[in-house]
Amino acid sequence: MSKLLRGTFILTLGNYISKILGVLYVIPFAALVGSHGTVLYNYSYVPYSIFISISTAGIPLAVSKFIAKYNTLGEYTVGYRLFKSGLLVMTLSGLAAFLTLYFSAPLLADIIHASDDQITTKGEVVIVIRSVSFALIIVPVMSLLRGFFQGHESMGPTAVSQVVEQIVRVVFLLAGAFIVLHLMDGTVVQAIQVATFAAFVGGVGGFLVLIWYWIKRQPYLQSLFRKDRGTKKISYRTIYKEILSYSIPFVIVGIANPLFQLADIFTFNRAMAAVGLARQSDVQLNYVNFYAHKLVTIPVSLATAFSLTLIPLVTGAFVRGDRRSLNHQLNQTFQVLLFLTLPAIFGLIVLAEPIYTIFYGHDPAGSEILAFYSPVSLLFALFSVTAAILQGIEKQKYAILSLLIGLLIKLLLNVPLIEWLAAKGAILATAAGYSAAVLLNLAVIGFFADYRYHLVFRRGLLMVILNFAMYFCVFLALRLLSFVFDPASRLQAFLLVILCGLIGAAVYFYLSKKSRLLHLLFREQMLKMKKRLSTE
Repeated sequence: MSKLLRGTFILTLGNYISKILGVLYVIPFAALVGSHGTVLYNYSYVPYSIFISISTAGIPLAVSKFIAKYNTLGEYTVGYRLFKSGLLVMTLSGLAAFLTLYFSAPLLADIIHASDDQITTKGEVVIVIRSVSFALIIVPVMSLLRGFFQGHESMGPTAVSQVVEQIVRVVFLLAGAFIVLHLMDGTVVQAIQVATFAAFVGGVGGFLVLIWYWIKRQPYLQSLFRKDRGTKKISYRTIYKEILSYSIPFVIVGIANPLFQLADIFTFNRAMAAVGLARQSDVQLNYVNFYAHKLVTIPVSLATAFSLTLIPLVTGAFVRGDRRSLNHQLNQTFQVLLFLTLPAIFGLIVLAEPIYTIFYGHDPAGSEILAFYSPVSLLFALFSVTAAILQGIEKQKYAILSLLIGLLIKLLLNVPLIEWLAAKGAILATAAGYSAAVLLNLAVIGFFADYRYHLVFRRGLLMVILNFAMYFCVFLALRLLSFVFDPASRLQAFLLVILCGLIGAAVYFYLSKKSRLLHLLFREQMLKMKKRLSTE
């Protein structure tokens, strides 16, 4: 158990470090390339995210589950057969994804670019999409290697390669953009071309780390293959059928957000041009899809990561037919998600101005969009968790259905709402689409797991009340401290966020403790910790 916990911790830590780096680099990058640069960067990365999700999402976990399953049976070469054939499959799929994105760049640029009044041109969009597409060559093979190591209960290679990949990418991105703009006197487009190519360079860095681990682990792997029982003869058809059954649900969850962003990229500029706002179009879309989106997904990743650790317990209870345990685990999952996500959302709303200033400089319009967008992060988190639960109770096909329905609603509402409310219209359409998807997922969970949401609703209402109290305290603190600190200054905005954040956290912790909410939610974890400390 300790080995499993250590492995999970290493993997989670590596994931968090990568995510933190993926957010922090935005501060110098946005200052370096400006609005024009980040607009182009966003136009390239959303299509790339979809291709990378289709090519790799779920592959590490699917491969690791498959290899672990047959390793347990002593059939070590079955997993190795998957790995050897997978190298060819993932190389070919990576090349296919690269060629598709590279040669479809002009078509994508035609769809994205709606008017000559925009600050970007079709040619610029083509250049940056083609630049980022090179990363698709190497990332799928890298995901297979990570899955292979995880299947052998070795989480270090995945965690280290993730962190190295992100560090190399960020360093190359920032250094490259700086050199192009300030030492070579290049254009913003050239700087973004280098910045998007950083995804490939980072991939090479992560891949080399995995190759080093592969060489280092060869003696151990060879010793396993010599112990192979050799009783299982499984066809490649059966192997890949099993892999696909594992990975498809993760593809659906991984692709959801980029698909909604792609809907904005394909429709936003044309809708804005139709009402004579083409000049503002690129900047308005950038507020939603790049600036605010980067910040809104922070609480989502933290809360869902914690909640998803409870999903294996949900799966176990469902398989055993233990309805009481299943209800308990579902209650815990939803309550922990709300407990962690709601204060982050309320915090983003009340501190939108100083938070936005820290990352992108002072911009009242951008701060307003961030505050407006923040509540949607709850829907993002709920969709991820409910989709994972549906997989746990073997109803993953409904996650696909809910995503398609949500996307259809987004597409139907997007243009009229954008023409009416510009960037806020796109956010409302996203909220409507995700709401429909989440409600369908919740209904399916309720029906097939015979689960009632009464307790979650009551506790959720209590959490909302506590968060409003916290919001009020932070709002007052912000108003008072704003007489001392200027929210338009990056350094002073940072101090404001730290001080107000500490006040908010203290108020929320105190109210949660006094209302016994903290005890009710984390009683089991507290007892386990107490027991562990007493035995040491």
